[in-house]
Amino acid sequence: MKIRVLGSGAGGGFPQWNCNCHNCHRIRRGDMNGSTRTQSSIAVSTDDKNWLLFNASPDIRAQLEAFPAIQPQNGIRDTGIKAIMLIDSQIDHTTGLLMLREGKPLDIYCTEMVKQDLTTGFPLFNMLKDYCTVNHHDIPVDGSGFEIPVIADLRFYTQALKSKAPPYSPHRHDPHDGDNIGVIIEQISTGKKVFYSPGLGEIEPHVMEAMQNVDCLLVDGTFWTDDEMVTQGISHKHAREIGHLPQSGKDGMIEVLNGVKARKILIHINNTNPILDNDSPERKMLDAAGIEVAYDGLEIDL
Repeated sequence: MKIRVLGSGAGGGFPQWNCNCHNCHRIRRGDMNGSTRTQSSIAVSTDDKNWLLFNASPDIRAQLEAFPAIQPQNGIRDTGIKAIMLIDSQIDHTTGLLMLREGKPLDIYCTEMVKQDLTTGFPLFNMLKDYCTVNHHDIPVDGSGFEIPVIADLRFYTQALKSKAPPYSPHRHDPHDGDNIGVIIEQISTGKKVFYSPGLGEIEPHVMEAMQNVDCLLVDGTFWTDDEMVTQGISHKHAREIGHLPQSGKDGMIEVLNGVKARKILIHINNTNPILDNDSPERKMLDAAGIEVAYDGLEIDL
């Protein structure tokens, strides 16, 4: 199984277009040992030809152009993307669908809750009917497994995570199972597994069980501290309040991952997070804990 990190940043990417925070200011001026990042997305394949796209970020066009294996290979119109799985209905995970409209119908796998959001409050599915149409495939939220016919040798186990639906969701203040999911991806022939969850606000028992029983983690690395946005004067909201478990502090991601034997990689890194600086003390703490930081173009072979 090959996993390609198309984008490793949080919403807005890095640097964010209108941000002059410590990180964004320095990366623009070449004063920081780090790299720019587009918004979070991965692709998975077992044959390097047929790819399952996880989320479709607003940066999807640039991400695909940077990845030859997924580009057109045969015929006038072609793509290596055979299906798309959405883990939620957030803008930074779905807006890229509009860039994929010039072609065949899109086979999209998502929960009923995500489908409702994308046909009502943010009606992307309705908009795409006039271009390429959407074939929706419902996915479970109880951890049960399923396969995607066009993606050979992979089985998926999707489980509901505690989270809030986006502001435009009809049930924004009435959370439902399926607003956000974590996914275990298993290669059937080898038994190798990866757990993917770029938005993780709480370590529920089934989440910890998943972490303990896979070979690789790609999990929420959005913020370093719970009050990161507050102390930098960017927002009044805390990390946990918006559904992201910070890395540091009591019960933070570093503490949670201590003792987990899988390869541990953080993804969905916010532009304010000091771990974007490869020379920062925070990055050295992650190194000491055996935790990696995803970057655009990272390839994982399991």
